[in-house]
Amino acid sequence: MSSDIKDITAYMTDLGRRARAASRHLAAAPTGLKNTALQAIADDLQANRETLMQENRRDLEAGAAKGLDSALLDRLELTPARIDSMIEGIEQIIALPDPIGEIFDLNYRPSGIQVGRMRVPLGVVGIIYESRPNVTADAAALCLKSGNATVLRGGSEAFHSNQAIAASIQRGLQQAGLPGDAVQVIATTDRAAVGAMITMPEAIDVIIPRGGKGLIERISNDARVPVIKHLDGICHVYIDDQADPAKAFDIAVNAKTQRYGTCNTMETLLVAEAIAEQILPTLAAAYAEHGVELRGCARCREILPDCRQATDSDWDTEYLGPILSIRVVEGLDQAIDHISSHSSGHTESIVTENYSRARRFLTEVDSSSVMVNASTRFADGFEYGLGAEIGISTDKFHARGPVGLEGLTSVKYIVLGDGHIRT
Repeated sequence: MSSDIKDITAYMTDLGRRARAASRHLAAAPTGLKNTALQAIADDLQANRETLMQENRRDLEAGAAKGLDSALLDRLELTPARIDSMIEGIEQIIALPDPIGEIFDLNYRPSGIQVGRMRVPLGVVGIIYESRPNVTADAAALCLKSGNATVLRGGSEAFHSNQAIAASIQRGLQQAGLPGDAVQVIATTDRAAVGAMITMPEAIDVIIPRGGKGLIERISNDARVPVIKHLDGICHVYIDDQADPAKAFDIAVNAKTQRYGTCNTMETLLVAEAIAEQILPTLAAAYAEHGVELRGCARCREILPDCRQATDSDWDTEYLGPILSIRVVEGLDQAIDHISSHSSGHTESIVTENYSRARRFLTEVDSSSVMVNASTRFADGFEYGLGAEIGISTDKFHARGPVGLEGLTSVKYIVLGDGHIRT
């Protein structure tokens, strides 16, 4: 338990040393052995569903007593469906090709040597996350399949849930004969563990933070280890004046209301002037049924008098709740300009039947996911066929968008010769 750890520095140093040693064993593990461990973990989670939910209830009750808001409690909850999804994510990862050892771009040089690249693990991946306990299983599975050891530090609000999942992971590794140190879930809620973790380049190769903007800013500012991150998810849907109204309605409602507390939820709706009077009243009625508060520009409020006035800060806010900003724009150019000025670079979608405008949107909008006629809620590793994701990166190096197996690898150059010497 967390209270048993007195010397955080010594604890983290030992944990990092063991993770580094385990990473060398895991990098050499064959695909079959890694898949065996993953299946054992999935089976153990299935067999211990009641324990998972019991421990999760402890966290939920403690969170409610502390006054956590509804969005945070929603992210914290392990429902039967979310446990199903967690297990399915692991099984999808088992089915995915193992990227490790893949050799590509192999070409002969004039000297006669062959030069190519081989995909290799990053080494030890440190993941710091809040609320969602399913991240523990997703992250462990992705790191395991991609040959990386991992050190996981979940939020204190999910401590009991994370420890229950960690127990399943350890049993699965043990059953497959892989080192338990390959996946370590930090067993303390002391914040000093995070400070140590992000300043251990000798033990950890990359940090991936998942959580609120404050956490990610702190990690980015203080880390001595490279960071793969996104600060927030200010996602946009633009309804073009050549959109199919039925598609536009379904997408705009789903992108906002399917779940509120996720980074790929729409926070700003942009609507072309020529279609605004036709579609906004219908959308407003649907949002009202879902209890969504609307904040709009002056033109939006002429159409929807009950809509609150949007402030400048609304365009730059990730609500993570039932609030939506709406702006009526002249057309595609103004929509792209707005997105360029206010997007966090996560996900944007255009609803249009005009092929040329769709292509322009795909080309000119610079976000990690750009969509045509689809809800932003699809910006997710599971939906992209990655099995699960370890996070969504809005950086341009080293990975961008949902970070799955390939995003957890690096490459090295390989040279094949047959006694060749340089003259």
